[in-house]
Amino acid sequence: MMAVAKGTPKIKLTEVVKRFGDNSVLDGVNLSVEPGESVAIIGGSGTGKSVTLKCILGLLTPDSGSVTVDGEEVVGARSREMSRIRTKFGMLFQGGALFDSMPVWRNVTFGLTQGRMTDAAHMRRVAEENLERVGLSRDILNLRPNELSGGMQKRVALARAIAPRPEIIFFDEPTTGLDPIRADMINDLITSLVEDLGVTALTITHDMVSARKIANRVAMLYNGRIIWHGPRDRLYDSGNPYVDQFVQGRADGPIR
Repeated sequence: MMAVAKGTPKIKLTEVVKRFGDNSVLDGVNLSVEPGESVAIIGGSGTGKSVTLKCILGLLTPDSGSVTVDGEEVVGARSREMSRIRTKFGMLFQGGALFDSMPVWRNVTFGLTQGRMTDAAHMRRVAEENLERVGLSRDILNLRPNELSGGMQKRVALARAIAPRPEIIFFDEPTTGLDPIRADMINDLITSLVEDLGVTALTITHDMVSARKIANRVAMLYNGRIIWHGPRDRLYDSGNPYVDQFVQGRADGPIR
């Protein structure tokens, strides 16, 4: 395990550029996330939020720039190095991405077993413990995800994300598809889990309620760059006309 120097950001992006043909999706992204910090990246559809996440995860390779995790360069990392870095990650996917062919307990422990059958009794206990952390009972261990409500599916996906006890958790539009009450429950749950487990969190979202509740700090991505970042309390008082228009959902303004 590589020693991490004190003061090293957990995640750091420096002048990250990613093009698809003639389209520059990321055009010099700079962002730093400190250990134990919760940061939300906001922005409209197609502004590059998901591409940013994929560059950090090593699923896309930037055309230029640097992405580091605990000071280790992700860009150009060999597959073995990247696999080791990814062991630090947990992920809550936008749609949950649960496997309907597997019972809930196997979904929750999938990251620990990679789908292989191991000590089933132990894995069921691990699943039960993590389900309890997200407010679900052992009664659902043997159910299939498609037998659960949308809110329960999201909780199961969250239990799966935290089961390996990752150092960093990525949340991809965590409240999409949920009604306001269930969305608020998920936001509360994420906030308490991040604090209790002491993890670093990076969320991408266009839900302002979620951003303000989950994150300590918010960054806005527009035209391939981070155009503003600051504490969540300044989100509606940023002084930036692009941020103001976006968070207030106004049609009139500099964003077209």
